[in-house]
Amino acid sequence: MKATIWHNNRCSNSRGALALLQEAGADVEVIDYLATPPDPATLRRLLDEMGLPARDLLRRKEAAYAELGLDRHLDDDAALVQAMAAHPALINRPIVRTAKGTALCRPPETVRTLL
Repeated sequence: MKATIWHNNRCSNSRGALALLQEAGADVEVIDYLATPPDPATLRRLLDEMGLPARDLLRRKEAAYAELGLDRHLDDDAALVQAMAAHPALINRPIVRTAKGTALCRPPETVRTLL
């Protein structure tokens, strides 16, 4: 099974999801999304695949959230997607895609639904 994970190694949820994928024997493509941020089109595609509005992928505790005044744009998906593409620390993680679907895997055990 092939899997892609948008990953932050400093995040315990992300490390946990990656470990579960590896334990399941998945062929995992790991994307360090802080070093290689997804562009707006990729973010939009991931959100569509997950069936989520952009606000549900946003990390509201990040400094950039307040600095950019994103609480004023919670219903403006395009503005939030642009902000996450420009400031990838705002993207909640991990996001995992397999042939069975795409999901925000918080908690990490959520990844089991994609195996």
